[in-house]
Amino acid sequence: MKLIIFHDTYRKEASQTKEKLIEITEELKIEITDNINDADIVISIGGDGTFLKSARLSEGKPILGINTGTLGFLTEVSPENIKKALQKISEGNYEIENRMMLEGEIIKETGERIEIPESLNEITISKNTIGVVRFDAIINGKVINSYTADGILVCTPTGSTAYNLSCGGPIVDPTAQIMTLTPIAPHTILNRSVILSDDSTVEIRITELRENTTSHVLYDGKAIEVFSGDTVRIKKSDKITKIIKLEERSFIDNIRENIK
Repeated sequence: MKLIIFHDTYRKEASQTKEKLIEITEELKIEITDNINDADIVISIGGDGTFLKSARLSEGKPILGINTGTLGFLTEVSPENIKKALQKISEGNYEIENRMMLEGEIIKETGERIEIPESLNEITISKNTIGVVRFDAIINGKVINSYTADGILVCTPTGSTAYNLSCGGPIVDPTAQIMTLTPIAPHTILNRSVILSDDSTVEIRITELRENTTSHVLYDGKAIEVFSGDTVRIKKSDKITKIIKLEERSFIDNIRENIK
């Protein structure tokens, strides 16, 4: 078994945990590689943000999250339990939970297309601190509503407990196969989330950015600037994230322990 390690380079605890992990792998005679193509397992050390980055880099390899962050919805192993976790994995005593991802593209008025990489949590259209964004939300070719808002997000079930939750969106079982469309501070009566089937295609057509307002597409927190006239097309990705599950902790247990 070969491991590749991604860790939060900005947090001292994550770096210390990586050193501890390396010592344990030497003791258990587990090999570490720097090449994702050679790896059997991806180890993500940090918080959920580090896990999201690891998901983009994982190339479909199973990911084990070691939590040195805060909530840890995606990172279930604590640093003190690393050895026990690796022993379970070596013995094949674990399960894989498949999570859907999103992907998309930005279509310019000129016809130019800019790819939006795969995202485990959400793809969001959001403004800066000034002004509002006007846009049409289009589902499978039909306009569902025109919004004046701070933005809108399209999230996976995994992302339902992230930005979506703070915007008043629903909490969704992470293994479900749906998409959630949630407006951000909309200036409209229709301010509720819309639940969509996973074969839906969502288009956000930006119709107006007021003076001094800028807008970005955020894919799991990474930004690409967009402009009036741009259309952001989002759909379910063919790629998935495979999460290693070691404990019989349910989705409900996770909600009860992490959301207060």
